[in-house]
Amino acid sequence: MKASKCPMDVRLIQLPLNVDERGQLSFAEACGQIPFEIKRVFWISGVPEGKTRGRHAHWTCHEVVFPVTGSFEIEVDDGTGSRTFTMNNSSTGILIPAGAWCELRKFAPGTVCVVVASEHFDANGYVHDKGEWINGLTE
Repeated sequence: MKASKCPMDVRLIQLPLNVDERGQLSFAEACGQIPFEIKRVFWISGVPEGKTRGRHAHWTCHEVVFPVTGSFEIEVDDGTGSRTFTMNNSSTGILIPAGAWCELRKFAPGTVCVVVASEHFDANGYVHDKGEWINGLTE
C-alpha cells in the first residue's frame, strides 16, 4: 500500500485563538500545531455556487485545510469508508493525510480557505481518477 489509511489519520486541528477588543488572532507553526514542515501554502477563493474543488488524492503530500472565512464541506475517503466535515471556524483546520481522497463542496459565498502542504507542488504526486486511486491503495 502506498499511503496510510485516513480514518485513523484524519483529524481536526484546533489552533490557539486569542480574542480581545481588537478582534481574533490565530496562528499555526510547522511541527507544532501543523504536524509537518510546511513546504507550500495556497488559498482557494471565489468558488462559484455548486462547484467543487479537490476531487483528488496525493500519494505522499499531507495537507491541512483551514476555512479563513465562510464555510464549506469536505469529504475524506480512505477507500473503505468516508466522512464529511463542515468547516466553518477559522481556528480549526482538517489534516488530510497522504493517500486520502478529498472533495471540497458547498462553498458559502465569499469563502476563502488556506491550505498548508508538506511538499512543493508536483503534478505527478496527484491522482485525479478515483478508480486509479482505489487500485493504488491495494498495491
